[in-house]
Amino acid sequence: MKKRIFIACDTTSLKKVKKILRETQNSGLNFGYKFGLEFLNSKMGRKFLLKLKNQVTFGDYKLADIPNTCVSTIRAVKDLKLDYITIHISSGLKAITAAKKISGSTKLIGVTILTSLDNKSLKEIGFNKDVKKIVFKQAKLAAKAKLDAIVCSPQEIKIVRKVFKKDIITPGIRLASENKNDQKRTMSAKQAFQNGATAIVIGRSLTRGNIKRNIQKLIKELR
Repeated sequence: MKKRIFIACDTTSLKKVKKILRETQNSGLNFGYKFGLEFLNSKMGRKFLLKLKNQVTFGDYKLADIPNTCVSTIRAVKDLKLDYITIHISSGLKAITAAKKISGSTKLIGVTILTSLDNKSLKEIGFNKDVKKIVFKQAKLAAKAKLDAIVCSPQEIKIVRKVFKKDIITPGIRLASENKNDQKRTMSAKQAFQNGATAIVIGRSLTRGNIKRNIQKLIKELR
């Protein structure tokens, strides 16, 4: 994968999504578009994606269920012809393997521990292992299931790369001047690529405010 930047279209507003698409064209960057659950489940979201052509699309479903449900869901959205779909590796080896077998031309991305969680958050849930150890085990499962890519925080890229040789996509990306908002394990775009990410996901840093101006800030940071 040529280093790609997925813009998070995390909104229910069709007008906002159209604006994002319009204002990110001809920027010189290799953009793709990640559609979150709120857009995918919105009234006009599905209709819009059915008609969208000549763009790299990322359906961020974050599937987390029994094997049969994961498989059925992927089949149910095949008409959208998405380039990527996400599934939680924590669904288990059987589920991610079954989903990969029927995903066809859609690349299946395994999601590790969400970037909004840290060790304290994991302990509250009931995990007693360090986040990096959990992500490492998840990466081994993703490799075993032959998933096409992994989503992990930029802080775990080097750990994941030890056992997973395909694409690594990192969310939790912030422009240098920004605060973390609800993300815990973050990094700048340049650092993430230097660490070995093949793609990054960036949302509010680009889509909030003046999109074209924000893109110029990103281009400057990537130099």
